Amino acid sequence: MTSTRIPDDDTLLDDTADPRPGLRDYLAVKRAALLARRKNADGPDVPATTLRARTTAEDRSGVRRIRIREHTVLSDSPADFAGYDLGPSSPELQLGVLSSCLTHIYLIQAADLRIPLDALEVAVEAEHDGRAGTPGFEDVPVHPHNIRFTVYVTSPVPRGRIDELHAAVERSCPIYHLLREPQQVTGEVVHTLSGGPAGEDTR
Repeated sequence: MTSTRIPDDDTLLDDTADPRPGLRDYLAVKRAALLARRKNADGPDVPATTLRARTTAEDRSGVRRIRIREHTVLSDSPADFAGYDLGPSSPELQLGVLSSCLTHIYLIQAADLRIPLDALEVAVEAEHDGRAGTPGFEDVPVHPHNIRFTVYVTSPVPRGRIDELHAAVERSCPIYHLLREPQQVTGEVVHTLSGGPAGEDTR
């Protein structure tokens, strides 16, 4: 693997005329934010963060309204599955989350390694069979499987530096590791009796 010497200052490489506007400037801003966050995160007293999401099934339509902080994302089914196609399905959202996370970590690591990028796109694909678990398809996974991604990068640096960037992304991308490594998932059900006193449940 070849490597190009990185300057010791905090500037990004910018040795190509007329780069695509915006992305290199963004990486410089991202690097400053990364260094500030890294400085603020020093020390053993910095607490872990609890991430939260809540989804409500809308009356009549069944559309899933996902609420994350102050943001709302709609998830829906296509028309042939009693939906209105107002948003992607949950398996599609999962692939989108992986694509988004890989893209973001590419930007973070490019800023950290001072690798200029002029264009970046991550495409993700997977197989998903709705017949999974039914007679004759018992061995087909119910989840999206055979997940694969392709990263399209435009950059003036040699391929060896892009390989270095990719390795750094695979080491640090949280959703990539979430999907590749075993996870503990626990759950409970809170049952509220229809027509009963508000808040009554049979937990």
